[in-house]
Amino acid sequence: MWQAIANQLSETLMFSFDIIEKNAISGGDINHCYMISDGEQRYFVKINQRDFYSKFEIEAESIHILRQSGSVSVPEHIHTGKTKDHAFLILNYLPIKPLDEADKSYEFGQQLAKLHQWGEQKEYGFDQDNYIGSTLQPNKWDRKWGRFFAEQRIGWQLQLMKEKGVTLVNISDFTHLIQDRLANHQPQASLLHGDLWYGNVANSVFGPICYDPASYWGDRECDLAMTELFGKFQPEFYQGYKNTFPLEAGYHQRKGIYNLYHLLNHYNQFGGAYLDQCETAINDILTY
Repeated sequence: MWQAIANQLSETLMFSFDIIEKNAISGGDINHCYMISDGEQRYFVKINQRDFYSKFEIEAESIHILRQSGSVSVPEHIHTGKTKDHAFLILNYLPIKPLDEADKSYEFGQQLAKLHQWGEQKEYGFDQDNYIGSTLQPNKWDRKWGRFFAEQRIGWQLQLMKEKGVTLVNISDFTHLIQDRLANHQPQASLLHGDLWYGNVANSVFGPICYDPASYWGDRECDLAMTELFGKFQPEFYQGYKNTFPLEAGYHQRKGIYNLYHLLNHYNQFGGAYLDQCETAINDILTY
């Protein structure tokens, strides 16, 4: 496998790349990740089973459009390939550390706000379905935000749960409720990172960087809400964002709806204690 990766990388780079250093990198639940080097150049490699190839291709598309925005920094996509038994994604490698410094957190808040202001898309969705973790994320274009989120985010995840034998709520009734709650909220369609939790951002030698996107055009509040779900970002991040692109009234009520999507997805991927969190989030939505 590694020789095939080195051969394909050599063809992409147009010079011979021999792997003389290979270090496993922890942190992912889905892929095996490594830093590889020929002694001079270093690259980051994600590896999975061969049928994962299309997921890596789609991830590369999200990286390309985020880079195109010229707002947030993301890794450079180098190559997507496959061997006899595996698929892999190669990105440029940058040493990183947690995004804890106040000034860098503020800077990333500004950058994210500029991403959300970029582009002139009139509908919600994406040119193709992609993945949130390992779960398919449908992205059929829709002009109504409430309908898009109710059906293609909440309804979709609840249906996946039902197929596992778990029904927390009547899917039709609940998706109609979500649509009603969002009926008067028709935000500007923003390009989203889509999976913006603390583990998917960092500080590099070149400043803040984000990775592992699940991008689509939607309500910018979805990205902001997720930053508060699995370990809140530094206060300076939110200040930098709000100073660049102030939030609309009602965000704190919508935040619970948007984060339910990720809780449902985490249950569908990992099960366990996430079921209790899903039930609590649903009850909170039903009662306010």
